[in-house]
Amino acid sequence: MAETLYLLWSALALAFALAAWLPARRIGPLVPVYFFGAWLAGELALQWIAVHAVVTLVFAWAGALASGVGVVGLACNLAACALLIANHLRGIGSGAEVRNLANHAGIELDSAVSATHGFARPFRMQRPGVERLRDIAYGPVLPRDKGRRNLLDVIRPRAAGERRPILLQIHGGGWMIGENRHQAGPLMGYLAERGWVCFAINYRLAPKATFPDPIVDAKRAIGWIREHAAEYGADPDFICVTGGSAGGHLSALTALSANDPAFQPGFEEVDTRVAAAVPFYGVYDFLDRTGVRGSQSMEPFLAKYIFKCTPEQNPELWDAMSPVNRVSSDAPPFLVIHGSHDSLAFVEDAREFVRLLREKSRSSVQYLELYGAQHAFDIFHCVRSAHAVRAAAAFLESVHQQTRHPA
Repeated sequence: MAETLYLLWSALALAFALAAWLPARRIGPLVPVYFFGAWLAGELALQWIAVHAVVTLVFAWAGALASGVGVVGLACNLAACALLIANHLRGIGSGAEVRNLANHAGIELDSAVSATHGFARPFRMQRPGVERLRDIAYGPVLPRDKGRRNLLDVIRPRAAGERRPILLQIHGGGWMIGENRHQAGPLMGYLAERGWVCFAINYRLAPKATFPDPIVDAKRAIGWIREHAAEYGADPDFICVTGGSAGGHLSALTALSANDPAFQPGFEEVDTRVAAAVPFYGVYDFLDRTGVRGSQSMEPFLAKYIFKCTPEQNPELWDAMSPVNRVSSDAPPFLVIHGSHDSLAFVEDAREFVRLLREKSRSSVQYLELYGAQHAFDIFHCVRSAHAVRAAAAFLESVHQQTRHPA
């Protein structure tokens, strides 16, 4: 019995390690399972190696390795660990990709990243000298609010200061789930240590809410932040925006729809421009005009739960909510970050979005594609996440520096 359980455990470990190593996308209902296994095995590789070592010792003590079945299990476990090491080395390789970006963009990276970054505390977001103020209302409760969706958190230095640069963080979750305190912890903590004030918002979620409710909430938050920035030691004239997944979409759309009255009902006069945008693994074209998603089209899901209409029934709304349709010469500086192995938001969508930005925008457009990275790779501390955080911070600080000293 012990040897059979060990074989099953080892086979599953090998499958997850393979999922992290080999990209797979058009696999129908298996996508969620594949993503979950690839995500954990790819970004927490060292932790899983430690877990596998402990599990193997326990089963060896129980006599599981005394039979042929147990030996096969050991072989699978060793193969899984070898792949995990390879995945971890890919994460270390992200450092070269970030350095290439820095050289191309002319930005300075702060510090090197340890090869074991985040190993002991991958989920610990608290940083010395940084505080988090929770559950501050940025506006009244609106219709279609499931509860707490009009609240934000402030992540800032404990030390007093004024006119500090601002980062607005918009969480992901398929526009249906998610909380502001569960994402972008590494980036916001890192920036707060360096003197930034970060505002992490909630927004109304489907299926109760309907597009354009989420982007309206993001605009409401910008208006509130501008009005109250000084109370938190922040600069109302310098607001940047970021987010991952659905938040990547919303952050890009926020940056490209400045002062659009259709997204600012009742507060049309509020200035909702942002200084820069750093969307992570976002969705930029809901209609998949380049045809990269094929059978994995998001259209049925979006029509049923998010838009509550088909593209044929309301083409104007579908176009208005797709960032690719908003690209213009007036776009602010962008750094688009995406993983090559993303199984939920396809990397080709990001490449096309960047191509359009570079074709039309007068501002800086940078692109960081991390080889081997899965969706949501930056949620906890790991080597790849640390490299991406430093790239995003360096880009944002370069925009801030150029804004203060245009010469």
